[in-house]
Amino acid sequence: MNTRKLFTLALLSAAVLVVGLVAQPASAQQITPQEQLGRNLYFDLNLSEPAGQGCVSCHDPNFGFADPDDNLPVSEGVVTGLFGTRNSPSAAYAVFFPEFTLKGGIQGGQFWDGRALNLTEQAKGPFLNPVEMANTSEAQVIEKICAGPYADLFKQVCGPNACDPANTETSYHCMAASIAAFEGTSELNQFSSKFDAVEAGLATFTALEDQGRALFSGRGKCGHCHPAKAGGNQPVVFTDFKFHNIGVPKNSEFPFDPAFVDLGLGGRTDINDPGEYGRFKTTHLRNIDLTPPFMHNGVIKTLKEVVHFYNTRDVLPLCNPDLGSEDPNFGTTCWPPPEVPENMDSNFVGNLGLTDAEEDAIVAYMLTFSDGFFTP
Repeated sequence: MNTRKLFTLALLSAAVLVVGLVAQPASAQQITPQEQLGRNLYFDLNLSEPAGQGCVSCHDPNFGFADPDDNLPVSEGVVTGLFGTRNSPSAAYAVFFPEFTLKGGIQGGQFWDGRALNLTEQAKGPFLNPVEMANTSEAQVIEKICAGPYADLFKQVCGPNACDPANTETSYHCMAASIAAFEGTSELNQFSSKFDAVEAGLATFTALEDQGRALFSGRGKCGHCHPAKAGGNQPVVFTDFKFHNIGVPKNSEFPFDPAFVDLGLGGRTDINDPGEYGRFKTTHLRNIDLTPPFMHNGVIKTLKEVVHFYNTRDVLPLCNPDLGSEDPNFGTTCWPPPEVPENMDSNFVGNLGLTDAEEDAIVAYMLTFSDGFFTP
């Protein structure tokens, strides 16, 4: 586990110990027992095997509720040297993604391929994933919770028999639902960015930000998949909740099996559809500047590179095939080929004709999406 993450975890562990694993936000009096249980679970570093990793390890509030290891393209688990194959998405604002559906156009769900129906189902996964928290069974997780300092709260929320081994499946579901409930609170979903302040009439964009706003929804075509307006009473989270293949190149800096190809949505065992190969969920853009690296495999490191990729994917020459994304010209004057060339979106990506200054303006606009500008 990298030094930066260890330092972050050390600070969190110290804070948790001081308050007996019931660290509370400023608005603690306003959250329900279920949400408080979910918060305790989220920040608990003792629920992995071995101890040392929790939800917060890959979804840190100081980094937009994403992975603090921005020097790594994908996330490292509790066992040193074991990594997943994808970059951890932000847990903030994830609550606004609808449940996964195949009806009326594939959309929603959690994880990059939408394989978890909703946040509750998503929360069940990392505890048992051998390259994440590495527990071997649901019972092992529940035993740790019941031996911990908030066991009484766990029983209050999940029932007096929550620690009975006969109720493991029900208790595990309750645990995951509590984490999902916490992820739906204002602690993760603040809507306190400059964008929100402008929408509320409390601030104005600079000339550069306003230029970026016009380009974002206009010639930059960002708004086709990341709309800055929402229908009805829905909040703006800058996603269409759908799945797209934008031609992201393979990440060659990380020692994956050279034959590995991430097929995304179409590679799910329950989908297994070549017509969906290479498609990944459109991420929201809230706090986007706090969550590098970008894309499902962490291949792009900066927001400037992201915009440059959308602008020039089909214009720049190919990078050195022996170097791929490690070519020193990557992200400036060359791009590797797409990892999955089938089903690639060319309507809104590839050759937008933006100038370097216009790319910078779009980045300036996206910087206004980060929370902390004002108190709603």
